[in-house]
Amino acid sequence: MLPLSDERTRYKIFPWVTYLFIFINVGVFLLEISQGEAFVEQWAFVPNRFLADPLGDSITLITAMFMHGGWFHLISNMLYLWIFGDNIEARFGHLRFILFYVLSGVGASLAQLAVSASSELPMLGASGAIAGVLGAYVLLFPSRRVRVLAGYWIVHLPAFIVIGVWFLLQLLRGFTSFAVMADTGGIAYAAHVGGFISGLLLALIFRKK
Repeated sequence: MLPLSDERTRYKIFPWVTYLFIFINVGVFLLEISQGEAFVEQWAFVPNRFLADPLGDSITLITAMFMHGGWFHLISNMLYLWIFGDNIEARFGHLRFILFYVLSGVGASLAQLAVSASSELPMLGASGAIAGVLGAYVLLFPSRRVRVLAGYWIVHLPAFIVIGVWFLLQLLRGFTSFAVMADTGGIAYAAHVGGFISGLLLALIFRKK
């Protein structure tokens, strides 16, 4: 199921942080493809390197979440952020949303570190932070309708079904490819799960009545 949009709601604030994050992600990706492999090696999160020098390499916990492995990786992540991010920003406020997003991304990286501490492969992408956005969304707006492309049909489903199915797939794929980043690379499912759980927990703290 590919989300296309959710129920549009008029908010009192303009979600400029969400759009800024999209702009930064696109800008960093363009810089990344222009600079080549050296840029990825310097700024991506590498579990083994981080453990060797946590303080010196801590900046990669932030920089890695604005990098991507290709156009499809970038576009799919930005689609999710565009659909779901504005709602969370409106609920938390601009500054809290910035903190929430960054902490969700850091939580995702640390979750992947826990299962692939010896990996020397670079980990990059906004997927962990956006998984946090999904975690907050399903907690705060579980019944809101999401328009999704399911096969050849466009259907409207509650958010808890759309995001719930997504999360279950991450768990299933994570268990069937444990520590997937350790030796062969690929999708860091532990980061998705860790980001989602981080988003759930942070939403309990950051949400406004």
